[in-house]
Amino acid sequence: MSKTTAIKTTAIALAPSSTLFGRLLASIDRLLMKSAEISNRNGDLPRLGL
Repeated sequence: MSKTTAIKTTAIALAPSSTLFGRLLASIDRLLMKSAEISNRNGDLPRLGL
């Protein structure tokens, strides 16, 4: 007889950061990603970091 084992998966839900510092970092990240997308669209190499 074969045994079947059920694999339990747990999903880790990341809560949105509600702190002021977290929101500041998220907005900086969005700004940098938008800048990189525009540079990529123009054929330039995006600048790394700040």
